[in-house]
Amino acid sequence: MALMGRQKSPAEHAFSPHDAVLRSAAPRVVRRRFLTMAAAAAMLAFSTNRPARGATAAPELDAARITDNPFTLGVASGDPLSDSVLIWTRLAPAPFTEDGGLGQERVAVYWEVALDEWFAFVERNGAATAHPEYAHSVHVDVKGLMPDSEYYYRFRVGAWISPVGRTRTAPAAGGDTDSLRLAAVACQAYQDGYYTAHRHLAQEDVDVVFFLGDYLYEYAVDYAGGARRYTDRKLPDVFNREATTLADYRLRYSLYKSDPDLQAAHAQHPFVVTWDDHETENNHAGAVDEKDSPAEQFLVRRAAAYRAYWENQPLRAEQLPNGPDARLYRRLAWGSLAQFDILDTRQYRSDQAYNDGPHAPGTESDDPARTLTGADQESWLLDGWQKSNALWHVMPQQVCFSQRKFDLTEPARVSMDAWDGYRASRDRVMAGAKAAGIDNWMVLTGDVHVGYAFDIKEDFDDPASTTVGTEFTCTSIASGGNGTEKPGDWDTYMKANPHMKYFDGRRGYVRVDMDRDEAQVDFRTVSAITTPGGGISTTASFVTEVGSPGLKSA
Repeated sequence: MALMGRQKSPAEHAFSPHDAVLRSAAPRVVRRRFLTMAAAAAMLAFSTNRPARGATAAPELDAARITDNPFTLGVASGDPLSDSVLIWTRLAPAPFTEDGGLGQERVAVYWEVALDEWFAFVERNGAATAHPEYAHSVHVDVKGLMPDSEYYYRFRVGAWISPVGRTRTAPAAGGDTDSLRLAAVACQAYQDGYYTAHRHLAQEDVDVVFFLGDYLYEYAVDYAGGARRYTDRKLPDVFNREATTLADYRLRYSLYKSDPDLQAAHAQHPFVVTWDDHETENNHAGAVDEKDSPAEQFLVRRAAAYRAYWENQPLRAEQLPNGPDARLYRRLAWGSLAQFDILDTRQYRSDQAYNDGPHAPGTESDDPARTLTGADQESWLLDGWQKSNALWHVMPQQVCFSQRKFDLTEPARVSMDAWDGYRASRDRVMAGAKAAGIDNWMVLTGDVHVGYAFDIKEDFDDPASTTVGTEFTCTSIASGGNGTEKPGDWDTYMKANPHMKYFDGRRGYVRVDMDRDEAQVDFRTVSAITTPGGGISTTASFVTEVGSPGLKSA
C-alpha cells in the first residue's frame, strides 16, 4: 500500500528550475500582497509544504465526530498499470468552505479493492491518512493486482462509506492484447452547461478515459451556475470571481467535482488526465501569463493551480508538484497493442508568436528555437518511440496538431496557440515518428470545443503527400454551450483544409475501438447541455487501418 508515495529529499527539491527566481521574489511578493494569502502562496511556490512528522504533526480527528457525509466529491481512479491502479477521494463534508469542513486535523481513511461490487472477495485493503496540507485528499497506489482485470473499490471514514468505484488494470506488459476501447474528453466549463456527456460516458463500456485538458476553468461562476440557470440552489459568492489562489482553485474543484454526472463517469472508468491552460490561466505559455505579469508573480499562481490539480486528480506521487513545476507527461501501455504518450504542451512552451492572435506563419512563429513541448519532453517522446514495440502509438495531448487554416486566401492565418504556431517543433516530432517507423499513429486532442477528424499529412500544403497518421479532436463536454452542427466557419475550414475530414460544433466525446486490424473512431454528440437530460447519438464514424494510415468512413 502507498499513501502519498515516498517523500522527496531536500536535494531532489533543490533542482526546481524556478526556485531561484521565486526565492528572490518572495519578500516582494509578501510586501505587495498582490494575491489573497500571498505570503502562504509564495511559501508554497518554493517549498514542498508536506505534512509535518512526529510531535509537530497535525492532530488526528476522531472520525466519530464527522456528522456529515465526507464523500461529497466522489471517488476516482487513474493511470492503470498491469499490476496497479491509483484510487482517489477527497474528504469534504462542507465542500464549499476553504477547509472542506475538517479544519486542520488529519483523518484516517480505510480503503478496499475487491473483485466484485459487493466486496465479498476483497483483494487488497489498507489505511491511509487524509492530510490537511493536501486538502484531505487521498491517493492510494494499489499494487499487487492482476493484469487485465476489473476491480471495485471504496473508502471508509468512521461510519461513512464512499460510493463504489469501478476500475481496471492494463494487460500484462508486452502481452498479445486483442482489443481496447477508450474515450477522449476535454473542456468542461461548469458555467456553460450541464455535464450530460459525462452521464452518457458513465454508461459506456470503455476501458479507459483520457481527459485532454481544461478540466477546470478559472473564470467566475455566478450564483445561478451560469447557463445552468439554477432555481433550486444558490451558489456561494466565493465562486463569483476568478480563481488565483490555492484556496480559490481548491474551491473551484469542489464545485466541479460536486457535479453528479462527472462523479458518475469517474466512478465507472479509470481516467488518465493531463492539463491545458484553464486549470491555471487562459492561454498562458510556460511562465508567461495572458497579462504579461512578472514571472515570479505568475509562478506563484501556477504553483497554487498545480498543487490543487494534483490534490483533486487520480495521480500518483510522481506527479506531485514541486512548487510551480510538475512532471505530468508520462507513458502508459496496453499490452503490446498500444502505447500512450501523454503530453504536456503548456508548461514548457515558448511564448506564443505575434501576440497570440491568428496570424499567417512567419519568421517569428517559425523560429527553429521555438518549442511547444520543451527539449526534455521532446527527447523523451522521440526516444520512447524508438524503443517501442507497440502496434498503435496514441498521443493524447491538448492543442491541434494538424494544420488548420482559417482563410481561403494565402497566406492563410492559423492559430499561434496550436502546433501551427510552433511548426519547427511539429516538424521535429513528425521527423521523429518517421525515423522510429511509427506506422499506426493516432493523435487525440482537446481545446477547440469542436470535433475534427484529420489525416496527418507529411506536407499539409500538398493534399497528395503521404498520410502519416490521424488526429481526432474530441469537442468539449460543456465549454461553448450547446454548439451547432455546422458553425459559421464550417465551409471555409473544410475547403481550406482538405485533410480535414470532419467538423462538428456540438458537445460530446470521442470513442475509439482499437484492435490488431483497425481502429474505429465514433464521434458521440449530445443534443443539448443548457438543459439537463439530452440524448446522445453517433454523428460520424471513421476507420483507420493498421499499416494504412488515413481515414475512411465506417
